[in-house]
Amino acid sequence: MNMVLAIDLSSNNLSSTIPSQLGSCIALENLNLSRNIFEGPLPASIGNLRYLKELDVSFNQLTGEIPDSLQASSTLKQLNFSYNCFSGDITNNDAFSSLTVKSFLGNNRLCGSIEGMRKCHRKLTHNLLVAILLSLLIIPIFCVAGYPLLLRSKFRRKSTVFNMKGIEDEKEAIRKEIKYPRISHRQLLEATGGFSPSTLIGSGRFGHVYKGVLQDNTRIAVKVLHFKADGEISGSFKRECQILKRTRHRNLIRIITICSTPDFKAIVLPLMPNGSLEDHLYPSHGPQCGLDLVQLVSICSDVAEGMAYLHHYSPIKVVHCDLKPSNILLDDDMTALVTDFGISRLVKVADENFSVNDSAAYSFGSTDGLVCGSVGYIAPEYGMGKQASPQGDVYSLGVLLLEIAAGRRPTDILFKEGPTLHEWVKRHYPNRLEPIVEGAIERCAPCATGQLDSTKIWRDVILELIELGLICTQYNPLTRPTMLDVAYEINRLKQYLSSPSNLLIE
Repeated sequence: MNMVLAIDLSSNNLSSTIPSQLGSCIALENLNLSRNIFEGPLPASIGNLRYLKELDVSFNQLTGEIPDSLQASSTLKQLNFSYNCFSGDITNNDAFSSLTVKSFLGNNRLCGSIEGMRKCHRKLTHNLLVAILLSLLIIPIFCVAGYPLLLRSKFRRKSTVFNMKGIEDEKEAIRKEIKYPRISHRQLLEATGGFSPSTLIGSGRFGHVYKGVLQDNTRIAVKVLHFKADGEISGSFKRECQILKRTRHRNLIRIITICSTPDFKAIVLPLMPNGSLEDHLYPSHGPQCGLDLVQLVSICSDVAEGMAYLHHYSPIKVVHCDLKPSNILLDDDMTALVTDFGISRLVKVADENFSVNDSAAYSFGSTDGLVCGSVGYIAPEYGMGKQASPQGDVYSLGVLLLEIAAGRRPTDILFKEGPTLHEWVKRHYPNRLEPIVEGAIERCAPCATGQLDSTKIWRDVILELIELGLICTQYNPLTRPTMLDVAYEINRLKQYLSSPSNLLIE
């Protein structure tokens, strides 16, 4: 659950110890374990959660000292340790500086400098003088006889500690190896035939993508990034790694590992056996059967779901900035996965009550000088110097919907018949859409894996795709729907195709 933001298990009579694995919930902001019967120590790993703001473990049977990691946290604002069996000295420093005794009620063995808490008193023995005299006698004897023994013991202890540290480092390395396996530059060379042109499957602004097979028969795609003197490539590499590492969704490409040296940087991804959506929309080997309408709507639904996650639910909000058919890959089951986050913007919410239509709620990375996307899919406001926003991704997805319905690349329209695909389709809407609809049916019908009840169903769905595409590509970004709205509408079309009798399109 490393993407969960809040956990509330209060008032459940849960017992045993609090699992230290909670420290792996790296995005956790709120944790409430109050009013249970947890016992034992409070795991120090919880204090290492870098985004944790609120912690409530009151009304349990927790023992031991409160971990120092909690006090050292820079994000914790609200804490409640009341009515447990904690012990030890509490200082009013760092995260505890704003706390009062109310946060520690019912812990009779706690003392410290928190306002309202009893002070800690150190007891002095009445034989202090005798202890001083004995120490004066023991020190000379120790210097003569005991020091060599202590020195030997010290070196032995250092050696033991060093060995234990080495074992722990090795264990940690093994754990990391399991999660993100190490693949060397040499292994990538062997897997791709020395990055042979015959293994090249794609090229872009920042690098080339090669296919390959590792020694364990794992099929991979290797994105090798170009180097430039201005450091632009470094920012793209770091940004894409950060997004792939911290986002988890069934419709987003997952990362296998990275390979990074001073003069070579590559991202290793799983190879998608069915290629990209572009390969199916525009096959390069002459006329052949493409995707049917059911598959196309399902792919659009997958893309919208993945993008809605990035905009609304991901721990780091992301604007993709380059959504197009070549960046949509298809796995064994024809499930769509969004890929290529090289020019994406990492979005940081400035206000908890932000509106997705408020561009001021977002701040962006160091690539704002780059063109936000590919020709034909770029939102018009980007050409006026506006910052990247979720509405830009909605525009790109709208272009994709119109492209599927019209069967034409947006660049074909751009250079031949009009300013944008949106304008070209809009000129035909609503009374002159018949040629577009008939063309879509002709392209999709021969490839249908299952026969639908009537041509009317196909017609209904294609018309809905066109209308949704026009809404998403409106000139004013404030009038476009959110990606959540788009995902909901496409999912309705998907349900309609699977069970037309149970769902009527309004």
